[in-house]
Amino acid sequence: MHDLQGKQAPDFSLEDQDGKKHSLADYKGKWVVLYFYPKDMTPGCTVEACSFRDSESRITAKGAVVLGVSADSVKSHDKFAKAFKLPFPILSDEGNSISRAYGAYGQKKFMGRNYEGIYRNTYLINPEGEVAKVYEGVKVKVHVDEVLKDLEEFQAK
Repeated sequence: MHDLQGKQAPDFSLEDQDGKKHSLADYKGKWVVLYFYPKDMTPGCTVEACSFRDSESRITAKGAVVLGVSADSVKSHDKFAKAFKLPFPILSDEGNSISRAYGAYGQKKFMGRNYEGIYRNTYLINPEGEVAKVYEGVKVKVHVDEVLKDLEEFQAK
């Protein structure tokens, strides 16, 4: 993993659950909560997505947008977004190139098995496109509150 904090965030151009392209440049002038998660429809990822869904109005009230990213297909994201009524874009990074660019992809271990996959990381990106904060190994139940608190602190500066 590498640390992007304080550096320019890597740009991207990915399709969301509706097949619409999104790039970081589209959000210049806004705060961006870019969260990476391992897989659609899995327990931890569903809790995290629903937490962002339930707090989305609090996040957007602070002038920020939420973007989710995983390696799942646009079609998988469409099912996931509809099943849980997710109001924000979920981006498909099927080749993991953006996950790698952010340092959110690499060796993982589960039940004694080593494999490569997406880390549960979030990047808070400021309106100038710089990474203001990196959250690694996110705890899904408290994460959104952490992001909201940090967003308030950054905006107060």
